[in-house]
Amino acid sequence: MASNRGPVAYALGADGGLTPRRGGGGLVSGLSAIGPGAGAVWVCAALGEGDREAARRAGQRLTPEDTGGQAVRMLDIAPEVFEAAYHGVANSVLWFVHHMLYETPLEPSFDAEFAREWADYEAYNTAFADALAEEAGHGAAVLVQDYHLTLVPRLLRERRPDLRIGHFSHTPWAPPDYYRMLPDDVAGEVLRGILGADRAAFLTLRWAEAFADCCARVLGAEVRREPFRVIHEEGTTAIGVHGLGADADFLRERAHRADVAGRMEQLREQIGHGPDGAARRTVVRVDRTELSKNIVRGLHAYRRLLADRPEWRERVVHLAFAYPSRQDLRVYRAYTEEVARVAEGINEEFGVPGWTPVLLHVEDDFARSLAAYRLADVALVNPIRDGMNLVAKEVPVVSDEGCALVLSREAGAYEELREDAFEVNPYDVRGTAEALHAGLTLERSARAERTKRLATAATALPPAQWFLDQLDALRA
Repeated sequence: MASNRGPVAYALGADGGLTPRRGGGGLVSGLSAIGPGAGAVWVCAALGEGDREAARRAGQRLTPEDTGGQAVRMLDIAPEVFEAAYHGVANSVLWFVHHMLYETPLEPSFDAEFAREWADYEAYNTAFADALAEEAGHGAAVLVQDYHLTLVPRLLRERRPDLRIGHFSHTPWAPPDYYRMLPDDVAGEVLRGILGADRAAFLTLRWAEAFADCCARVLGAEVRREPFRVIHEEGTTAIGVHGLGADADFLRERAHRADVAGRMEQLREQIGHGPDGAARRTVVRVDRTELSKNIVRGLHAYRRLLADRPEWRERVVHLAFAYPSRQDLRVYRAYTEEVARVAEGINEEFGVPGWTPVLLHVEDDFARSLAAYRLADVALVNPIRDGMNLVAKEVPVVSDEGCALVLSREAGAYEELREDAFEVNPYDVRGTAEALHAGLTLERSARAERTKRLATAATALPPAQWFLDQLDALRA
């Protein structure tokens, strides 16, 4: 297994001591499915000084006590190489292309600086390929994760033709016309890199088809549909789809711990009661301040709801949890500031004593997020573009009394949840406001039935099974 982020992170203390912290997310849950006794090795990058120090002290493998018994090799890649590969290329170029986020009159502009960053991206991917070639036993299966490591499959194939190699993309994939914004040589290298795998997999059929279309347009590859595969100059790569689901058992257990109950009481107090004495309704969103999450337009839609539907004033509260992301990039800092500015403006325009229309929280707090999930009457998930979006799947799983889901048709989760969600065009503020109104006025019994069906669809492929299905398909 190879991914940029690993299953453990280290904090370096003033005394030189290292404190490990267990990683989270679907990858960690998924890899745990095969257990520490399966002979698996996870190769990841050191992300900060604590990680780098741990990698230097450990040599080849981290201490098993820090990793839950899992064999982990953490790569001490030079900080300047990591910075250019991670921020300069992966997050500032590939992420922007696949999420179609560029303001094209002004950006991108690929010049000498990008050429240097691309060379570091190649070096970063080469470090992973070398480590995987060292670690993998003869004929082993290797699962490479995401846009940070697009070149690894081909590089690894050159080093170890005996391996079974898979690549999984957790993001959307851009359609050919947008993808070809990349310099021609880079566009080709990314595709050839992934096609070095025996199997390339995606979260939805839409993203898989976009990738195949890019292979056809950019490389002149042949695409066949049954079975789905790309035939290219160096061989054939099978194409798969695995829609990552929510981990129901974990979420339900975690959502009923004491700390979550405490956060629920705090939130209920902040939400308060309307003029008629009834508890106020809630519109909930939980996101990182990632540009693609569309938080600002979501706030504008809530403002439009209050402006066009005055009956909701003092009767609804928007719990907006916007946790800062990638604050070392200027554009993300500016976006985070805009989120706060718009939320404050709504409160100034509509707020009255005893009612704050928007409760904005920016400190990451998982227990508080779960508390909001349980309290939500409406969940707002309106990304511009999203590979999957697990929030859309998690809220129905833990909702106490049922929750209406307002969901962007540009989220990967939309295909699985569309029948019981309120669909929105993420750019249509007025349409999103009307969807919020529809969700808030949905009868409780109908809301509960929808939530039950949403939860069933959301948990169809939990992380452990998602990982094992890819492994089985690769071995087959």
